[in-house]
Amino acid sequence: MPEGPEIHRVANQLADVLVDQGPCEVRVLYPPAAHAEQILQGRRVTSVTSHGKALLIHFEEGQTLYSHNQLYGIWQITEPRAPMLPNRRLRVELATNTATARLYSATDIELWDTAALRCHPFLSRLGPDILNPELDVPSLNARFQRPRFAKRSLQSLFLDQTFVAGLGNYLRSEILFEARLHPATKLGQLNPEARRKLARASLNLAARSRMHQGITRPIQEAKRAMRLGVDYEDARFWVFDREALPCYTCGTVIERLTAAGRRLYLCPLCQSQ
Repeated sequence: MPEGPEIHRVANQLADVLVDQGPCEVRVLYPPAAHAEQILQGRRVTSVTSHGKALLIHFEEGQTLYSHNQLYGIWQITEPRAPMLPNRRLRVELATNTATARLYSATDIELWDTAALRCHPFLSRLGPDILNPELDVPSLNARFQRPRFAKRSLQSLFLDQTFVAGLGNYLRSEILFEARLHPATKLGQLNPEARRKLARASLNLAARSRMHQGITRPIQEAKRAMRLGVDYEDARFWVFDREALPCYTCGTVIERLTAAGRRLYLCPLCQSQ
């Protein structure tokens, strides 16, 4: 499933081709949201935003098209009348004179009054977006200190979208490695310095992933590894999906666990505490 950085990049790409580009020709082929086609037809897109893994396309006259890619949804941005992707179900198509944006295979699409989004059953439960520019180390650290999160393990908490929205499976492994924390550690067990380190790692790695197409290691290190022949999937991550490979920091073999029903990777030496 795409995580916050991927959805944030898609939102920016959609904004580049849809916002202020004139009236949209709208097609909605997903029956539960089919009424949106007539309502949105000919309206202009005013902005495109994301919150966590949800994408929001805002139209003039106060309407917002909400979508969540879940496991299989994917956006395609093309020139007008370009061929559709094969073996995919078209759900939404937004076309201007200069570009076409198509959403395939998603099964969570709704039309909302923009002013009512605060009542949306999913959005209203989300924590702060990890890529919100107003979210900084002190404010995230303050959230870490809320009593309701204290007894939760990091491996569980970092998949909970009500805690922080936009974090997911690869970011969970990468952030906990960067912060040198064992996944089973409970948030309430962290001392103040460890909490601040975790907050910095969370913000820095999410931002790095957004800026560098999913790379969470320092970008120069990842690029150097790729120049030496390391494939992209191995070079981009510290530990995620690197089971049985050596840790880039200490050489210890990376281990794979199952935590909160999802695969998780760690260095048993670097993350011994």
